[in-house]
Amino acid sequence: MTSLWMQTAPPIPQDDEPPPAETQVVIVGAGMTGLSLAVMLGEAGVPATVLEGRQIGAVATGNTTGKLCLLQGRVFSEMREHARDDVLRAYADANRAGQEWLLAQVADEPGCAEPKVAITWADTEDGVATLAREAEAMAAAGVEVEQMASPDLAELTLPFTPTAALRLGGQAQLQPVRVLAVLARRARSAGVRIVEGCRVTAADVTGEGVVLETSRGQVRAQTVVLATGTPVLNRGLYFAKLLAERSFAAAYALGDSPPLPDGMFLSVDPVAHSLRTAEGTDGGRVLVVGGGNHRTGRDGDTAALVDEIDAWTKTHWPGARRVTWWAAQDYRAVTRVPYAGPIPRGGGRIHAATGYHKWGMTNAVAAALRIAWHLEIPGHLAGSEAAWARVLADHHAGVTDAGDAVVVNAEVAAHLTGGWARAEASGRHDDPPAEGAGRIVRSGVSPVAESTVDGATCRVSGVCTHLGGILTWNSAERSWDCPLHGSRFDARGQRLEGPALADLAPA
Repeated sequence: MTSLWMQTAPPIPQDDEPPPAETQVVIVGAGMTGLSLAVMLGEAGVPATVLEGRQIGAVATGNTTGKLCLLQGRVFSEMREHARDDVLRAYADANRAGQEWLLAQVADEPGCAEPKVAITWADTEDGVATLAREAEAMAAAGVEVEQMASPDLAELTLPFTPTAALRLGGQAQLQPVRVLAVLARRARSAGVRIVEGCRVTAADVTGEGVVLETSRGQVRAQTVVLATGTPVLNRGLYFAKLLAERSFAAAYALGDSPPLPDGMFLSVDPVAHSLRTAEGTDGGRVLVVGGGNHRTGRDGDTAALVDEIDAWTKTHWPGARRVTWWAAQDYRAVTRVPYAGPIPRGGGRIHAATGYHKWGMTNAVAAALRIAWHLEIPGHLAGSEAAWARVLADHHAGVTDAGDAVVVNAEVAAHLTGGWARAEASGRHDDPPAEGAGRIVRSGVSPVAESTVDGATCRVSGVCTHLGGILTWNSAERSWDCPLHGSRFDARGQRLEGPALADLAPA
């Protein structure tokens, strides 16, 4: 469960000092968004501090597939169902700006980025139709992709021939943790402090700024930026406007299998897979395969999703041997358009970035650029460059988006009531769960989450500390996941990610 990127990146130095009592800007979260913004602020001479609850890259960025790419599966065609074409063009321009900024940062840094062609393919009738819609939507957004014909499909560096595909050159694949190391070094050189192991638990907006309560004391700031995937702190109710999804990735040594594919590949079929190559722990090349997408907390057997990735990979590369695997969580806005800017009930002092829909490498930097624009940081998005930021800032959800929000929250309500009903019907068990298993049982009227991991049986509250959802056991990652808004906890009840702020209480 340690990503390939964490295993093959050099250690990132830590600051031993506690957070400052006061600073101009606090950035919550040390992933791609937070550290990109930290570099922008630091180089502009703005006093800033990054607060990270765990370690740099511990959550989304350190567990991504690392594609810095404008060819994004079905994102543009889905967005076109919810937004005008000028919003699509602004989204494409934002992603292009993010891509260009990040590549400039790591241009002279070995092992960070590799230029690659991007391929989106399909084998099913539905997938082929999706590709046609995506090509049309991307053309409307000003991104011209090549629709590949049959002779070209047979020449792709894959052990199978897709039915149809789109191709876009000039893209890049990242070693994302190496990139974070570069950004952290640049931010610190510019005077930014990065404090790890410091969890933000509350915020109070005053006339003078924001007072943050953290696990390491109070911090006062003029502005706070929540760069945490889903915004922690419940201001703006963003958890009700997002869908939390998890997916898996695994790295394989291929042995005598067919050769590695040359490019970044993604399918848009109902059971989708992602492909790229990377440097392995021994310095050789490995194949990275992604898949197993599911709504967080709503899949009954996540271990089966990892098994499916193994089976699919070994079907096409018979000699493949899995060397590691990991998982990442992403958030999709009901509007399909990522958000970056001030949030309601923040007095103009609290900003957030969220809704990247699995394309965080480009969207994270674009979000940092947008927030720098909102904060009027000199040197970023000046003049005509700010056109796309203005369009995205002016974009508002329409009737379709409101309808989707109703559907999403109706599903949440159903999982809330259904989870409590199942918890009430559960009984007690005399024997502990089997190794790697977890279950919800009842202790009086209280749901209890029991699990056994590495021989230790833990009993914690089975109720999510965010909005009271009944947790479900993630058999692959051995965690307790909330089906409402994607909060996650380890077997001991410690918060891992999501909108929840507090750990689970022992039972």
